[in-house]
Amino acid sequence: MEKIEKYLDHTVLKPESTDLDIQKACLDAKKYDFKAVCIQPMWVKYTADMLKGSDVNTCTVIGFPLGANTSDVKAYEAKQAVKDGAVEVDMVINIGAVKSEDFSLVHDDIKAVVDAVKGKAIVKVIIETCLLTENEKVRACEISKRAGADFVKTSTGFSTGGATVEDIKLMRQTVGSKMGVKASGGVRSIEDAHAMIEAGATRIGTSNGVAIVEGKEATESY
Repeated sequence: MEKIEKYLDHTVLKPESTDLDIQKACLDAKKYDFKAVCIQPMWVKYTADMLKGSDVNTCTVIGFPLGANTSDVKAYEAKQAVKDGAVEVDMVINIGAVKSEDFSLVHDDIKAVVDAVKGKAIVKVIIETCLLTENEKVRACEISKRAGADFVKTSTGFSTGGATVEDIKLMRQTVGSKMGVKASGGVRSIEDAHAMIEAGATRIGTSNGVAIVEGKEATESY
């Protein structure tokens, strides 16, 4: 197994986060050699500059946290993020369309973002597992794979729940061995992280990266 640090997307997504919060996250990410720093779109350029010269990726969120933006808006947001320096984008699925069984819209929404950043950034699709039935989770993962996404991701961390081992197992079983699976929300300790990895996660989104690598139990839910 790769070292735990390289599974971690160090996350700063609270709306009240300041430049000092972003700066600290970037410094911590470089110190501990995390895989990425994940921030709101307004901070992409700042983060990319902070991480320049390191092997820590700049990641941002698209259509966050509700996923209810139109596909054109999501695609534009993703293009702008790449222009500003993002090499990973985590987009929120159109949850209402999933619940309405409008799977054509769901597919086209994801594909709009995939096409917008093709060859420039990897795309992770946040399916918001806490709001979906088991069948909806499976359909969302299948559609994400068909639309050309690189990862499926459990959660925004801003809804009613986060990642569970059961959901990671289901997502891994659905997408197969080659597609990425990201666990986000509620990973507070190295034990939590290892449980997610054993279940099939290849990336973990958390604001608790420092606590995890230092073997401590964190209190943050995301």
